[in-house]
Amino acid sequence: MGRGNRDEMLGRLAEAVGSVTVAHPTRVAVDGPPAAGKTTLADELAAVLRTQGRDVIRATIDDFLFPRARRYPRGEYSAEGCYLDAHDHDALNRVLLDPLGPGGDRRFQHAVYDRTADTVLSAPVTTAPADAVLVFDGVFLMRPELIDRWDLRVFVSTALEKTVDRAVIRERQVSSRAEVERRWRERYLPSQQLYFATVRPTDQVDIIVHNDEPQQPVWETRAR
Repeated sequence: MGRGNRDEMLGRLAEAVGSVTVAHPTRVAVDGPPAAGKTTLADELAAVLRTQGRDVIRATIDDFLFPRARRYPRGEYSAEGCYLDAHDHDALNRVLLDPLGPGGDRRFQHAVYDRTADTVLSAPVTTAPADAVLVFDGVFLMRPELIDRWDLRVFVSTALEKTVDRAVIRERQVSSRAEVERRWRERYLPSQQLYFATVRPTDQVDIIVHNDEPQQPVWETRAR
């Protein structure tokens, strides 16, 4: 169990990335509940890796959503819908994770969906160098469709109640507290409970970052 400040935790994660030995880009998953701090951590880790001279690809599950018209067949507040219907895992594997994996040609796209316009996106195709690092954040990344694609697996853990408070702060410009709370309590948190019951993600990862106190994180390395 490691305990320290944010820089020490990021240094430990960068070390873990550096210790991965594969003949293709290193694919790092940063999993965790909504509002746990995944995007912030992934951005910070990417910055540290770049200062070490690594070529970093930053991508997120939010750019692999299905368009809204396809995303809610079970209703806008369905937890099952959040887990089963929201994300285009086939496209994620096809355009990003498999090209960067063993036997891939390293020609990838970082997105297939434009959140702002709610439209399918045709992102440019880029070729990654063999020693690049993909830092990918999102929910449900240890699910069966994706789990074998990661070379390093990180889980950002936070008390689920804390994520509600963080979400209210984060979304106060666009949603009322009541709306955010409803979405969290009916859709997002039950979908995480479904994910944990189905997949047990923290048993599948290499490192867990306990992020209740972001400036004083606690991290543990797991054997898998």
